[in-house]
Amino acid sequence: MMQYDRAELPAHHDEIRREVRAFLKQSFPPERRANSDFTSGHNPAFSEQLGNKGWIGMTWPARYGGGEKTFFERYVVTEELLAAGAPVSAHWIADRQSGPLLLRYGSQAQRERYLPDITAGKSYFSIGMSEPGSGSDLASVRTSAVRGDGGWVINGTKLWSTDAHRNHFMIALVRTRPVSDNRHAGLSQFVIDLRRDNVAVRPILNMGGQEDFNEVVFEDTFVPDDRMIGEEGNGWEQVTSELSYERSGPERFLSAFRVYVELIRAVGTEPSDAQAATIGRLAAHFLTLRRMSISVAGMLESGGNPVVEAALVKELGNNFEKELPDIARAALAGGARPAAFEAAYQDTMLGSPAFTLRGGTREILRGVIARGLGLR
Repeated sequence: MMQYDRAELPAHHDEIRREVRAFLKQSFPPERRANSDFTSGHNPAFSEQLGNKGWIGMTWPARYGGGEKTFFERYVVTEELLAAGAPVSAHWIADRQSGPLLLRYGSQAQRERYLPDITAGKSYFSIGMSEPGSGSDLASVRTSAVRGDGGWVINGTKLWSTDAHRNHFMIALVRTRPVSDNRHAGLSQFVIDLRRDNVAVRPILNMGGQEDFNEVVFEDTFVPDDRMIGEEGNGWEQVTSELSYERSGPERFLSAFRVYVELIRAVGTEPSDAQAATIGRLAAHFLTLRRMSISVAGMLESGGNPVVEAALVKELGNNFEKELPDIARAALAGGARPAAFEAAYQDTMLGSPAFTLRGGTREILRGVIARGLGLR
């Protein structure tokens, strides 16, 4: 069963917004901004600036450099950065899910080792879940870890690992026991040092000519015991809790937001009736998805594990952000389309095939939702 309880942003959220907007105006002016996709712009210098502002690891304990803020306060900062098209890719995964995973399941030594550098905007993580032939079916992963002297020897391949060729670490889901009737058993997670461990990182060129995704190959890669996260064999519980952070945020419906902004600018103050209806309909979708996403933030704030609710946010949000560019372009049919709109449209369309793949394909998400509703 799913339930989206009403949740409210903090009373001082406007103050937070003004602070973020003033910072962006000074540090990252509009002429330097791209689209609103969270994978846009791997900019370590900008990430360090955010770390200095206390906008990475905002909800984490102060002892690790965190701000001890609420998930709602973090939500406000997140949507402002995305709406502005800020270059957040470098620290994004570490802030969104790797850090929270370590806080929940990692050892004290792991927290002290990794979290302070993340909050400072100086340490970046990639996700090691998907594999060739398995995609979002995480229970089918084949990458194995065999116990050795003082650690584990890993063999296998991870795929679609964003920014692994530029990031410092990866949290990899691997099999530490042979496959049994319970496919979810025998999985564990390890921190992989992408620069020092014996791994091969091979960037994958996308349609836009960019190298964001990667194939990461392990060939007898040794990882010491102290880099296993949580208990051996508990990987399935850990990774599903991690996906709640990955699937529910505003990045799951704001990736095409820049196209919407440029549509409004293009029609000006006197849109036709059809254009006004289109803008209103798109706004209604944004607002509905935003309310659902804020509700999930409330569940996370209260210590919940909203796996199914987060999956629905991602499923509906991804479908919407894939449809939005063509809906917006049709609203401008018959007239000249401004260069700013065309640039946002083309950039978003090049990245849009990934929207419904990253973080779980629609088929996987619909299976999660169906189980949550008792239909499967």
